[in-house]
Amino acid sequence: MLTHMIASGMALSTLFAPAAGEFENPPADEIVIDVATVNGSGCPEGTAEVAVSPDNKAFTVTYSDYLAEVGPDSDPTAFRRNCQLNLVVHVPQGFTYGIAQADYRGFAHLAEGATGTQKAGYYFQGDSQTTHSSKTFEGEYSDNWQVTDETEIADIVYKPCGVQRNFNINTELRVDAGTSDSGETSFMTMDSTDGNIETTYHFSWKKCES
Repeated sequence: MLTHMIASGMALSTLFAPAAGEFENPPADEIVIDVATVNGSGCPEGTAEVAVSPDNKAFTVTYSDYLAEVGPDSDPTAFRRNCQLNLVVHVPQGFTYGIAQADYRGFAHLAEGATGTQKAGYYFQGDSQTTHSSKTFEGEYSDNWQVTDETEIADIVYKPCGVQRNFNINTELRVDAGTSDSGETSFMTMDSTDGNIETTYHFSWKKCES
């Protein structure tokens, strides 16, 4: 599935402009990602963590309490869970980044007639447009799930060089009982058997020109 992950139309020149052509090798210096804010019913305080891969090619967001469900014993508001992450990405001087791919994984148990939907949106701070992706799973379903959002190289939007723009990630899980038996419980998690799931976002790097 091909999805434009970050809205186009953002000005790519402020103090510097990205060099032409993708820079394939990531910078060797350490990348630091700080979580400015984290909000939402799917990521209560202390349940979402961010880490950069050793090769600087990706970062992961790990959730431990991200579950949406419907059923006779479920909270009426539990059918939808969401998480809004606002990240400050500190990159080595002379480089800028875009997001080329996002991988989501979890588990879903959906009764016949029920559906579960995973949604995501991405944008840089200051960009008025947000690009969304969505994937729906139909019951009867009881298995792990995975969704990959991938952006063509030519369509990747990069953070303006020389300017700090926070990167925002909005995700959502939604479960709809549909025509399933009202006595059955259906649920969808962004959460594995050990209580964690790593959602990976893959960097695409460019050098900045002065």
